[in-house]
Amino acid sequence: MNGKSKHIVIVGGGYVGLYTSLRLQRTLRRELRDGSVRITLIDPQSYMTYQPFLPEAAAGNISPRHVVAPLRRVLPKVRILNGKVSKVHHEARTVTFEPAVGQAREIEYDIIVMAAGSISRTLPIPGLADAAIGFKTVGEAIALRNRVLALLDRAESSEDEEVRRRALTFVVVGGGFAGIEALAELEDMTEDAIKYYPSIQQKDLRWVLIEASDRILPEVGPEMGEWTAEELRARGIELKMKTLLKSCEGGLVKTSDGDVFESATIVWTAGVKPSPVVNSGDLPLDERGRIMTTTRLTVTGVKDAFAAGDVAGVPDMTNPGKYCAPNAQHAVRQSKVLGDNITAYLRGGKLKDYRHKYAGSVAGLGLHKGVANVYGVKLRGIPAWFMHRTYHLSRVPTVNRKVRVVADWTLSLFFKRETVSLGELEHPRDVFRAAAKSGPAR
Repeated sequence: MNGKSKHIVIVGGGYVGLYTSLRLQRTLRRELRDGSVRITLIDPQSYMTYQPFLPEAAAGNISPRHVVAPLRRVLPKVRILNGKVSKVHHEARTVTFEPAVGQAREIEYDIIVMAAGSISRTLPIPGLADAAIGFKTVGEAIALRNRVLALLDRAESSEDEEVRRRALTFVVVGGGFAGIEALAELEDMTEDAIKYYPSIQQKDLRWVLIEASDRILPEVGPEMGEWTAEELRARGIELKMKTLLKSCEGGLVKTSDGDVFESATIVWTAGVKPSPVVNSGDLPLDERGRIMTTTRLTVTGVKDAFAAGDVAGVPDMTNPGKYCAPNAQHAVRQSKVLGDNITAYLRGGKLKDYRHKYAGSVAGLGLHKGVANVYGVKLRGIPAWFMHRTYHLSRVPTVNRKVRVVADWTLSLFFKRETVSLGELEHPRDVFRAAAKSGPAR
């Protein structure tokens, strides 16, 4: 490389952003040391969330701090900017960066990596925005945990049957991994928690899954999906298949099968869509709103631009005519190829194609419960649960986080999990405001 320092800007600090940066720190060690290459990563958060562990964090099996990787500690050779990219001007090789506080500014680059991931895909359902919560961030997972436990407190403290029924009815919309694992882990947690609530029995709890298709967990195959459905039904969970959520205004749930009931907890996990940043630039998009990407993870028809993960439409070379699914398995593996291709691009080398045959899927359904289909081997119960934990432990970035997760799991073998709500953490100034409004002491 000749001339001035080459500046790589990575938009997004999720799987692709973190793992690509880790790869570049190793492959471009010499260039980063002599200053001929600089890397900047932009993300609203200063950490990467390992989303497959969100259900376990919500259930109290893992500390929420241990399902995130601090970007600045993990990426010492990368400059981290917290804020959002509101526009990509690739023709001019600049992005508009908006920090959380202060004025927006233009940042120049030589190579851009679009790794902004996805956000929840919502529908125009009356009441959804006000009554529901997603399940993509550590904040949502812990808020959901606190809410479920606080509602047990509310039900235990009330003699009003309507209040109790609403508090003890929990709804999850979406039968994919996020929805099924969140539902199963939280139901498993409440089974432990209600031992400390004398007036609440298992039969008082109502768990409802609403799924538009005729199957759940399509990733593990029809046979294991059906087994999972039977397992959940045996635990008293209602599965409303081929059913749509019609409205949920004020927590009044109305479904397409004619059911109407109240719920204080509605979790929306019905799909994802690319980050909105893809619509704020001049990079080409496909029919699904993803950045058009080649098998080499370069942006189609554009120089100096790469993309991978949920934000990119990456052709699946093992399944001609299809695209890689928006999941962690592809994102992590794409990142390795992406990092190597950027290095080769800078050094004038040959770029590699991304080719990975989908290995299968694992899902946790609560303590000692799980389902797995890996390379055609189907497991359920404790073996699948063990495989789920082993696989995801191997994927968690950094030895530090792996050790902390194992420590959490080890402690849970000897001590019961905590089942206390800390919902006041979400509104820490409420008590102070109330004290201030009460006036001065007399």
